Amino acid sequence: MRLLPTLTSAALTAALVTAPAAHAAHAAHAAHAAPPAPPAARQVQAPADLLQGTANFRDLGGYRTFHGFRVESGLVYRADALNHTTDADLETLAGLGVRRVVDFRTPLEVSTDGADRLPAGLASTARPVSDTGMFQELMGAIASKDPARQEAVLGGGRGEEIMRRLYRSFVTDPGSRAMFGQTIRDLADRSATPLVFHCTSGKDRTGWLSYVLLEALGVPHRAAQRDFLLSNDYRRAADATARERLKAGGYMQNPDLLVPMQEVRAGYLAASLDQVRRSYGSLDRYLRYGLGVDPRTQARLRHRLLTR
Repeated sequence: MRLLPTLTSAALTAALVTAPAAHAAHAAHAAHAAPPAPPAARQVQAPADLLQGTANFRDLGGYRTFHGFRVESGLVYRADALNHTTDADLETLAGLGVRRVVDFRTPLEVSTDGADRLPAGLASTARPVSDTGMFQELMGAIASKDPARQEAVLGGGRGEEIMRRLYRSFVTDPGSRAMFGQTIRDLADRSATPLVFHCTSGKDRTGWLSYVLLEALGVPHRAAQRDFLLSNDYRRAADATARERLKAGGYMQNPDLLVPMQEVRAGYLAASLDQVRRSYGSLDRYLRYGLGVDPRTQARLRHRLLTR
């Protein structure tokens, strides 16, 4: 990914999305953080380098549930954007037998960064989940090259507040709930898996749905939260490189203002869960009445995705 003389998708994508040289397989590989050790509750190695053109592609399988079952590997993958997949990545995706790819990016994100690049015969299913205008707001701030404007938008805890507002919207926004709910219902359908769902960085919209799915399957909160927080390990090196490039390119004097936007934090997840309690009373009621995942569908989901 290149920083162009004037701001295009490259500057913002470099800051928030992918490694700066995602078009080249060896450069993307070098930008990945070392694979983190899997959580104690997980029985499989997280495939940090499974794809060369992504930084946050991983299998949700391997987690243990309260009742001694295990989430089946090879059925559900979470990811960042798939617009820079290499030829080798296309072979890998085909080898995984992926049947459906769900893209949570907004039309602005897709038009700016590019559509998914997938194996022949496989197309993305567009299910845009609102980012509450975050992408456009950040693009404008970075494009301005104005330190005062960037501080006004992101400084003094405002970046964290933008993220908390985003996470609350996952619960309150009807359109977002519809997209999340349909994807969970897809996962209960044998013909739809293996399935990949992703957003831009693979950490917020994707991270929330991954957490909800693991909880729905009976994975304990601590293990589901650890999976959510693993995005920081997967993305650390690429995000640090991106901040360096924005500073070197003259876009930001203080690129560390972006850190709250690049990271996932327990407080962000807590904002969603607090909104769940306020709006629905419990996560089970959010699943049923917010996402339209009734008990029969949840039973099918567990039958499909859990194993001994």
